[in-house]
Amino acid sequence: MRGCNFIPSSAINQLETWQKESFDPKTIDKELGWAEDIGMNCMRVYLHHLAWEIDKTGFKNRMNEYLKIADSHGIKTIFVFFDDCWNATYKAGKQPNPKPGIHNSGWVRDPGDLLFEKPELMAELEKYVKDILTTFKTDQRIALWDLYNEPGNSGYKNKSIPLLKNAFQWGWEIRPSQPLSAGIWNNKLKELNKIQLANSDVITYHNYSNPKNHQHAIDTLKTYGRPLVCTEYMARRFNSLFSNIMPLLKKENVGAINWGLVAGKTNTKYAWGQPIPDGSEPALWFHEIFRKDGTPYKQEEVDIIKKLTGKK
Repeated sequence: MRGCNFIPSSAINQLETWQKESFDPKTIDKELGWAEDIGMNCMRVYLHHLAWEIDKTGFKNRMNEYLKIADSHGIKTIFVFFDDCWNATYKAGKQPNPKPGIHNSGWVRDPGDLLFEKPELMAELEKYVKDILTTFKTDQRIALWDLYNEPGNSGYKNKSIPLLKNAFQWGWEIRPSQPLSAGIWNNKLKELNKIQLANSDVITYHNYSNPKNHQHAIDTLKTYGRPLVCTEYMARRFNSLFSNIMPLLKKENVGAINWGLVAGKTNTKYAWGQPIPDGSEPALWFHEIFRKDGTPYKQEEVDIIKKLTGKK
């Protein structure tokens, strides 16, 4: 399993990806074609409950349309439900324009602060998760359900435990044919990690570190005796590269899902905490493989990927 965290370059966040007025199958098809050309076979794609809430049938139809496009390129999908990263609040409709040179300036959490302001939202989130899992529970185009991205991030810490526990409970009640997981990302969040490891069919994790530290993470997680998928890696300034991490993951038979495919409105070619306010090109891209016109950021990286995937 090898691929990317995929957001079409025309979308700044999950809402712009999935809302009717901005859903962009043409760009999705084009960019997944570039992924296919270098041997990628799996994309990790974020959902958002608000896009479902305002248009339940349309949302599921667009998910199905996305899956048709991905499948036509030989690509399976990991869908992500909840997320504790970046902006705490959000609203439906037209999404903000990117802030020049700022990494993920428009990305939104799900459900974010709203859950703590309106505890009754939990019941709506249960309907959302169960509806999506029931609709797609036998869909072979889906590789994995990632129930919760980086629970406890943004300072939430153990405040995320109730939703994490519920997400697994709802998942087990539907029991889809695809495995369930929630990725380990911070070894200091011990209570959250314990829940994630105890309940995940397949162990997923994030690691943006160098090969030595990444190897240690693999060795530690392998002791649980379950398949491993790295659902986030590749940050060039941290020495997490296609040249040194992807071969390690292949050798260890660990799924390899890097952050980013095409540089676009998410601005994730810019590094965390290192804005370039004039929006000029960073000296070293943080994430992403391709420019918006489909040319590689670094041809030697694409050559390495193609060699590892058997495309060359």
